[in-house]
Amino acid sequence: MGDVVNLNQFRKQRARAASAKKAGENRARYGRTKDEKTRQVTEFDRVHRDLDGKQLDKPSPEDAPKAR
Repeated sequence: MGDVVNLNQFRKQRARAASAKKAGENRARYGRTKDEKTRQVTEFDRVHRDLDGKQLDKPSPEDAPKAR
């Protein structure tokens, strides 16, 4: 005779494997590492800091147009 198999456990195991496969595909497609996220934030800050430093004159509050 063959081994007794619990079909509920088999079904759940198959569902877990499919879920893990889909999660792996999603990580590869959409995921970024912590290093990549940190690098992007650092680059964004650097670009804006450089751009602010290249302004010819900084507007003062007195020069701003006044609302009526």
